[in-house]
Amino acid sequence: MPVYEYTAITRQGKNTAGVVDADSPVSARKKLRSSSIFPTTIREVHETVALKKEATMRWSPAKIFERIRASEVAIMTRQLATLVGAGFPLVTAIDALLPQSRSQGLKSHLAKIKDNVVEGNSFAHALSLFPGTFSSLYINMVRAGESTGTLEVVLDRLADMMERRQALKMKIQSALAYPVLMSVIGTIVLFLLLTFIVPSITSIFTDMNRLLPAPTRLLMAISDFFKHWWWGLFLMIGVLMVAYYIFSKTPSGRLIVDRVKLRLPLMGPLVRKLAVARFSRTLGSLQENGVPMLQALEIVKNIAGNVIISDAISEAAVEVGRGHSLGASLGRHSVFPCLFIQMVVLGEQSGELAGMLNKVADVFENETEAHVTTMASLLEPFMILFMAVIVGFIVLSTCLPIFEMNQLVG
Repeated sequence: MPVYEYTAITRQGKNTAGVVDADSPVSARKKLRSSSIFPTTIREVHETVALKKEATMRWSPAKIFERIRASEVAIMTRQLATLVGAGFPLVTAIDALLPQSRSQGLKSHLAKIKDNVVEGNSFAHALSLFPGTFSSLYINMVRAGESTGTLEVVLDRLADMMERRQALKMKIQSALAYPVLMSVIGTIVLFLLLTFIVPSITSIFTDMNRLLPAPTRLLMAISDFFKHWWWGLFLMIGVLMVAYYIFSKTPSGRLIVDRVKLRLPLMGPLVRKLAVARFSRTLGSLQENGVPMLQALEIVKNIAGNVIISDAISEAAVEVGRGHSLGASLGRHSVFPCLFIQMVVLGEQSGELAGMLNKVADVFENETEAHVTTMASLLEPFMILFMAVIVGFIVLSTCLPIFEMNQLVG
């Protein structure tokens, strides 16, 4: 549908501007007038240009600080689904959510979305003005719901999917919280030992006119380095982090990093299962809402979180476009687990692909949670053992010269 850019006057006499989709300029004027907006100029523009211009007009420096969390969007979606399902008109439902939103950024977005819908634009079009808050998956599912008249069902499914994703994320974070805390505290303790405590203890050995044991000399060298060059260590870590960030943002660097992630002994299976679960859940939701397979694959390839898997999905989409089945197309790539391929094939054969994809997502989400729990339980004793070895080395290195001095005195 063509998109028209307009400048207009509201019923209150205020100047306004924006974009509206309509079949013709006459239809665009009627659409605006029905919303009590009286256009003064109107011209057809390309949709993407209009969206960019609309987004630029709505930008302000305060948006840098308006960080909207995914959990806030999930809560808003659940509330909106409830209101729309209860029979509230869309504009009324959005207006009811405005005072309930605690996030100023989300409240600002909702107000602008409501104004855009009042101006005659579709809900999906209004959401697309904020791509940083609402993903392409979210926008396309809403568009499918509007076109089929099942917006409340789509919003409910979106809320379910986002809540599952948030719940899985919270479980992973809670499982890793204690090991990460132990690692941070252990690192700080070791740094303080080597920088301040060990030098004061080993300083008594510098006046000895004899060769110190090798462990003691090694400990003194490490401690001396930390005492005088600790800033260089932090500088090197910072430089490496910046270099890694820049390298991972390049196409070739991102490809290498994602390939290494998939091949890591413990992290590789976790990354693979998490990506497959996200892919299955999203594709299943899109299929349930009537989004065509090729369009759905084009959407989900960008949410896998791994370039290798995204490229495999893109190649599979080309094969599906040529008439091949989804299971056979995905099966040509080794990045997908065999269980996933088998269940997709069974779903296609039974005509219940969407339901089977959701079941696959449940299976791999549960496996991901179990995998993280196992890793966390193994990481705790490993950290304790590592700390015990380091502290034991420090104690042994400081005690060996004392033992030698006692032997000389005896």
